Amino acid sequence: MLNFQGLLNLFLQSHCPLCQRPTLQEFCQDCNRQLQRCKLTNHQHLQQGLPIFAWGDYRGTLKSAIAALKYNNQPQIAKPLGQWLAQAWLNSQHDKLVVVPVPLHADKLKKRGYNQAELLAESFCNFTGFALQSQGLKRIKATDAQFSLSVSEREQNLATAFALGTEFQRQRPKYRVLLLDDIYTTGATVRSAVQTLQKQGISVYGVVAIATPSRNIVSAKSENKVR
Repeated sequence: MLNFQGLLNLFLQSHCPLCQRPTLQEFCQDCNRQLQRCKLTNHQHLQQGLPIFAWGDYRGTLKSAIAALKYNNQPQIAKPLGQWLAQAWLNSQHDKLVVVPVPLHADKLKKRGYNQAELLAESFCNFTGFALQSQGLKRIKATDAQFSLSVSEREQNLATAFALGTEFQRQRPKYRVLLLDDIYTTGATVRSAVQTLQKQGISVYGVVAIATPSRNIVSAKSENKVR
């Protein structure tokens, strides 16, 4: 027979959002191991002069986890991913920064019910102690899905997509801004957001993301050799 603790654990068990196995944690042990295999050994690199910090390689189970967070109504996934990103950040970075999640357009936010970047930023800031400015930016242009567009089409798609949010309209941040997004791919979204902030005299430190594709990691190594 199960003892009281065993019965309590059974009652408290939920299901892994990636494989549906019973688990007491956000992910089951197997999925957690697979996610950790996606972790990068070198988290920081440069893209066109902008510091980019990513926790993992955008592939396999990590790619599935981000998709589940965004499209399968699994917001709880943001908590462990944000914590892992924060742990990696604190191991290598020490600047005091203001975190601004990349916003969703109001129509997409209403449809999804939450902004995954904001949930990740909440978890990240809870762990790092950084100030969170969820309304630092707002998305004023509904953009097409980026994954099917070329680099030039992405840039055009995101032109004038952002504006200052209510928090930065009231008061400019005391510290440099760290943008946070779920995935860093071509950087078109980030560049548009950075330009919006810089035009208003707001300094941007860089961007932090849960994942970036391996081609960006290779590009970073090549760029570092050139430098």
